[in-house]
Amino acid sequence: QVQLLESGGGLVQAGGSLRLSCAASGSIFSINAMSWYRQAPGKQRELVASIFSFGGTNYGDAVKGRFTISRDNAKNSVYLEMNSLKPEDTAVYYCNAQVIPVTPRRNLEVWGQGTLVTVSS
Repeated sequence: QVQLLESGGGLVQAGGSLRLSCAASGSIFSINAMSWYRQAPGKQRELVASIFSFGGTNYGDAVKGRFTISRDNAKNSVYLEMNSLKPEDTAVYYCNAQVIPVTPRRNLEVWGQGTLVTVSS
């Protein structure tokens, strides 16, 4: 069974920074895209950033220029460096991975439990 575990959330003042981490574990053959999503209370989950196997990235408009996504394939991990944080960044941040397990060898979308980021004004 493949699992994702996020860490690094917390309380930070506006203008501050946080670094989120997510590590995948289990019987993994490979991981394609890894992404960060976020969800604020009463709102839909939205894409924050994605990173593909060989380093290509995509960012949501709300975080462009402020957040940086990266990954370490050897560790099956993805990171999100968040800078210049704003109160509207407050949300539960979820790690997502497009995983090919050892068996069955077909794509599986896996979600982490989430880590809370709170940005105070």
